[in-house]
Amino acid sequence: MTRKLRTPALNRLVLAGLLAAIAAGTACKKTPPPAAIPEVATVTLQTEALKLTSELPGRTTAYLVAEIRPQVNGIIQKRLFTEGSDVAAGSLLYQIDPAPYQAAYDQAKAALEVAESHVPPARSRAERFKNLVAVHAVGLQDYEDAVSALATAEAGVASARAALENARINLEYTPIKSPISGRIGRSGVTVGALVNAYQGTPLAVVQQLDPIYVDVIQSSAEVLRLRRNMDSGRLKRDKEAWSKVRLKLEDGTLYDAEGILQFRDITVDPSTGSVVLRAVFPNPDKVLLPGMFVRAVVEEGLSDRAVLVPQQGVSRDTKGQPYALTVNGENKIEQRALELDRAIGDKWLVTKGLAAGDRVVVEGQLKVRPGTTVKVVPFGGAAAK
Repeated sequence: MTRKLRTPALNRLVLAGLLAAIAAGTACKKTPPPAAIPEVATVTLQTEALKLTSELPGRTTAYLVAEIRPQVNGIIQKRLFTEGSDVAAGSLLYQIDPAPYQAAYDQAKAALEVAESHVPPARSRAERFKNLVAVHAVGLQDYEDAVSALATAEAGVASARAALENARINLEYTPIKSPISGRIGRSGVTVGALVNAYQGTPLAVVQQLDPIYVDVIQSSAEVLRLRRNMDSGRLKRDKEAWSKVRLKLEDGTLYDAEGILQFRDITVDPSTGSVVLRAVFPNPDKVLLPGMFVRAVVEEGLSDRAVLVPQQGVSRDTKGQPYALTVNGENKIEQRALELDRAIGDKWLVTKGLAAGDRVVVEGQLKVRPGTTVKVVPFGGAAAK
């Protein structure tokens, strides 16, 4: 059998195949490159002094309220005020027809004069009988009758004097005056209306608006929390600053003047579970009107070592519990369960779970898990996406 000789072209093809096979085998034996270390951005926490405040809902209430009611029956003769105007204490508001009360006063005065005229002869007769009974010129019974007549005359004077005083009081009630200074509302009656003494419906209402009360509501749970914080020393209270209150109006603007916290109620409303705090505010321009809804900014106290963490560094688990990822000294991720107090701006106030010096992950949380070794970059830097 004859042997076929290989051509140079075929030899080159065989050589190229062998080289390719060798290269492929060598490539399969190479190890893969190490995985890249994830980068995270952190914020190092520091303690700071922080003044804590609470915004509490409330409503304004007039400082003094006087419901104007008549104290005698009669017909309204005059109305002597302008509705919606300011009135001074003692100013005349209504005039009830005084004629029948003037007549009753004059009659009582005359009755007093009649009663007083009976006293002198009765006293003189009693004194004469006193001397005569001593010498047995008159009987003892006659003397006692004279003394009794004198006592009756004097009692008649006292009764007539009381009737006169009652008539005078009723006459003085016919002009109806304002007991306080303030702003008067609309009138409930017109001239010619019949009014009754101590009627249920007031003729008008006068309210003192400067100063003005603000009654705000605070939950009893919040009161207990503040007390615990004070007892534990977590919060310190400046008595002078604590008594000052700021006010936010319905449109969100801040009221110019500061108020003073007067007292906290000692009874919890069972229907709402809250207590009432009353503050008093100056109101010279009558900006605050009774019944307005406001929000009072009340200072709770001062925390010397408050820990604030950016809100983007706090996540929540499937149960809604807050936690944060931190980087320890070995650049490994740790998960911390947190207790949060409140949001202050774009940060959370942390009461438990974090301390000064902790490095909290604020960027790159989705790429890591507890125990992962990470590379820390400055917050705001090129953290890996």
